[in-house]
Amino acid sequence: MRDALRVLPDADVDAVVPGRAANPSNVKRVESIVNEQKFDQLFPVRDTKYSYVNFLRGIAKFPAYCGDYTDGRDALAICRKLLATSFAHFTQETGANWPSLTPAQVRSGYPTHNNAVLTKMPQDTPIPFWQQALWFLRESGYQEGSAVGAYQQCIPGSHATNWVFYPCAQNASGKYLDYFGRGAKQLSWNYNFGPFSAALYGDPNVLLDDPGRVADTWLNFASAVWFAVTPQTPKPPMTWAIDGTWKPNAVDLGNNMKPGFGATVFIINGGIECGKGGAEQPQVTNRINAYKEMARELGVTIPPDEPLGCANMRGFNEGSAGAVKAYLDKDYSWANGKPVTGCKVVDYQMPFSLIQAGDYKACTDYFFRGKVEYNGQVVIDNTK
Repeated sequence: MRDALRVLPDADVDAVVPGRAANPSNVKRVESIVNEQKFDQLFPVRDTKYSYVNFLRGIAKFPAYCGDYTDGRDALAICRKLLATSFAHFTQETGANWPSLTPAQVRSGYPTHNNAVLTKMPQDTPIPFWQQALWFLRESGYQEGSAVGAYQQCIPGSHATNWVFYPCAQNASGKYLDYFGRGAKQLSWNYNFGPFSAALYGDPNVLLDDPGRVADTWLNFASAVWFAVTPQTPKPPMTWAIDGTWKPNAVDLGNNMKPGFGATVFIINGGIECGKGGAEQPQVTNRINAYKEMARELGVTIPPDEPLGCANMRGFNEGSAGAVKAYLDKDYSWANGKPVTGCKVVDYQMPFSLIQAGDYKACTDYFFRGKVEYNGQVVIDNTK
């Protein structure tokens, strides 16, 4: 997992430009599949901050995304499928979803979406839904500096640990910022901005203090790439459902869990969109239709037995070959008549993980030696 989350230094990322001979191998692989002309065709109404350069730099930050394999797997084929999958989810997460939208409308009324490719398209013909991805840079209804109490666990006691380890910044009025959706994945909540920031910079506060960077820089793509390669405990990284890392066992098969596009939907938003039985939810149907189009555009053959939906999937339950325990929490058990003084691996999100070196010590330090002060008062005392 740590290898999948290794990062390239920002100086090397910022040097990435299309066609550069010294670009990282994963970037060159992506360029061979999606050049700038193809990118323009797939995303003609994207917000201009979603540039092709930012796309390549977001991928460069995480070398494992569309990376190399040393065990015989076809890296190019995997990359094609991963891109088609990612682009389909962009359509659902950030698409305009405007059936009557035409190039003429975009050019005349939406300057931040007026990409040059629109001049080459039939001006009064509606743009297909799957070509409307990356319309939203920020979640609709929010703007930088918003502080209405949304997407945050900032107030002391609002969560056992998130307000302590992922402290929210404040606006000019002294109110906690809202960590609403930003970027291609629409990253949201302070407990996601903090870990993303820590993965990139070793410090959760960098992006907690300046969340707008996730919209306005190449982080708008890097945030989606980070999500794809990061375990969503107890669910595995999205990439595992595509590249063959997760091989389902009897528990998985008994829960209708198999690799493929449907499993990536479950990993991204299973609690809302999956496991309800019957017909697929509208969001899932939209994702599937976008996936079919993106796969066709990128030359991906969808196997007839690939599960595309997730209505009957029951999750990465205990015993699943894909279930991941990646976080650390206080061990509340007893041994030899005494409480255990240590931390244990758990299948739910915590500020401490196996991914970050040194987090076991940080976990034990906090739960057995830590104090938290707020406004000059000790509000948590774990030394007693």
